[in-house]
Amino acid sequence: MPPIPSLLETIRIRNGVAPLWYLHLRRLAGSCQALGIPFPGILTVPEGGRDRVQRLEVGPRGVAVTEREVGAGHPVRLVTSRVPHPGYPHKTTARAAFVQATEEARQAGADDALLLTARGEVAEATIWCLFWWDQDRLCAPALDLRILQGVSRMRIEEMRGPLSHERVAPEALEGRSLFLANAARGILEVASLDGVRVPSDPRTAELWARFWP
Repeated sequence: MPPIPSLLETIRIRNGVAPLWYLHLRRLAGSCQALGIPFPGILTVPEGGRDRVQRLEVGPRGVAVTEREVGAGHPVRLVTSRVPHPGYPHKTTARAAFVQATEEARQAGADDALLLTARGEVAEATIWCLFWWDQDRLCAPALDLRILQGVSRMRIEEMRGPLSHERVAPEALEGRSLFLANAARGILEVASLDGVRVPSDPRTAELWARFWP
């Protein structure tokens, strides 16, 4: 029987506080219960110091903590990956497919890759949740595609209310305004998808301005 992968949480410390800490704890508790990993008895809330990202790795043997820089914040050039989405309902260290898709994107001169399910449905990027505007609806891939319930997605639903959960082929994104979000870097517009320019939408900037509590 293969070993149980460890759970990951990547937590932004911004202006000396971790503003989305409560959402990380909520997700971590659910994933621990689902995978049979003991929830850590003591977790120290990260605070103080420079803006940075703290990485928690939580497994049967306990917790490992590392830190890194935040990373770039420019609009993202996406390409559709040939690597099928592996099914990733919990954020774990089992990320081989995402590593492969990231390398594929870099070789294509892009910043990140958009993965599709085995049935060809839009899933998620390697480190980002995907969103798009469809008239007055804010849409995201359906969670029952076994994609990650991102902390950023939870935060956006807090701000705006329930998303429209969609099962779509890549063609459904043509002409739509797309953006990405994660808990480390917040919200970033998609600049292009497979080399085609993606239109912007002022509502994305409005969400960006409200993202950090």
